[in-house]
Amino acid sequence: QSLGKSAKVNDGTNFQIFNAEDPIVTTTQCFDDLLIPPNHPGRSLSDTYYVTPTTLLRTHTSAHQSQHLRNGWDAFLCCGDVYRRDEIDATHYPAFHQMEGVKLLRPELVKGAVGLTGDDWLNSPECALIEEDLKMTLEGLMDHLFGSGTTKRWNADYFPFTSPSFELEIYHNDEWMEVLGCGVIHEGVLNLSGRGDRRGWAFGLGLERLAMILFSIPDIRLFWTEDERFHSQFQSGEIVKFKSYSKYPPVFKDIAFWTASAGRDEETSRGKNSNEFVENDFFDLVRSTAGDLVERIELIDAFTHPKTGRSSRCYRISYRSMDRSLTNEEIDHLQFKIRDECEGALGCELR
Repeated sequence: QSLGKSAKVNDGTNFQIFNAEDPIVTTTQCFDDLLIPPNHPGRSLSDTYYVTPTTLLRTHTSAHQSQHLRNGWDAFLCCGDVYRRDEIDATHYPAFHQMEGVKLLRPELVKGAVGLTGDDWLNSPECALIEEDLKMTLEGLMDHLFGSGTTKRWNADYFPFTSPSFELEIYHNDEWMEVLGCGVIHEGVLNLSGRGDRRGWAFGLGLERLAMILFSIPDIRLFWTEDERFHSQFQSGEIVKFKSYSKYPPVFKDIAFWTASAGRDEETSRGKNSNEFVENDFFDLVRSTAGDLVERIELIDAFTHPKTGRSSRCYRISYRSMDRSLTNEEIDHLQFKIRDECEGALGCELR
C-alpha cells in the first residue's frame, strides 16, 4: 500500500500483488533467468537449501520476476518467505520474508532505447529516466514509512540482474541503515523473459529488516515467537516502539577445533572439495541442534599452524531464551551434541 501511494504520486501506476507462489523453485528461476553465473557463491550448497540438484527453497523473491514478466505484468509486487544458510546473530535467520517490486515504464517513454545495449544503453537518457523514476518512488516509500524529510543516500552496488545497481540507506536513530537494493533491470533479463522491447526497474527489501527498524525490534528471532507479550504490542496499521520484556541472561559456551582442511581462501575455494570447512555449514549445524536458543555465534580466535598448515578456529556461542532462564545443564547438553556433530558431520578435530 505504501509503495502504491508513492508510485501513484509519480504516474498512477497500480501494482499487482503476488503473495502465494510456491517457495520451491528451479535453479533456472532463481539463478539462470537472473544472469547469476554458475560459480556465484549464492548457488553453493553451503549458502542454499537444495531439494534436488535442480530445485531449491528460493533464496529471494526475485526468483518469480521472469515468470510474471513472461505473463505480461508490467508492475507487480511479489512477497514471500525466502531461505538462506547464513551467519547467526540478531539480524540473520535462515527463513525470512522479502518483497520484490518491478515496474516497466510505458513504451512511449523509452522508445529511444529500442536496440540499445551495453554502454550505449547505460549512457542513454532513457536509462537515466528509469533511474530517476526508481529513486523517486523508493524515496517516497521511505518518507511514507519513516516521515517526510527522512535523510537518505544512494550508493552504487552490484547485482547481476540490474545495471546500474544501487543500495538505499536512511539515517535513522543516529546511524545509517541499509534498507534495500535495487536497479535498472538488465536488458539480458528482459530478453530472457520475452520482454526485450521494454525497460524498467526492480528492487528487493527484507521485510523483517524493515520492521526491525520501524518498530525498534532488537532480535529477528522475536518474529517467530508465540509469546503474547510480543504479539499483543502490535496492531494492524499502527507503528509503535517495541517494549522489551525479556531480561534473561545469556549463557556463553566456547568451542575450538582443527578444521578438516588446511588454510584456504573460503570465497574462492568454496564448494570445490566436500572435505573443506565452510563456516555456514558450522552455523547450520549449530542452528539445527540448538534451534532458536542460539542468539549469536562469534569467531573469537583463528590461526594456521606454521608447520602443518592446519587451521584452528574458536567460536563463542551465545545462548539466550526470550521467555525463560536457561540452565547450564541444558546448555551443556546441547553443547556436547554440537561437539559430537562437529567431529562426525564436519570432520573437525576438537581441541
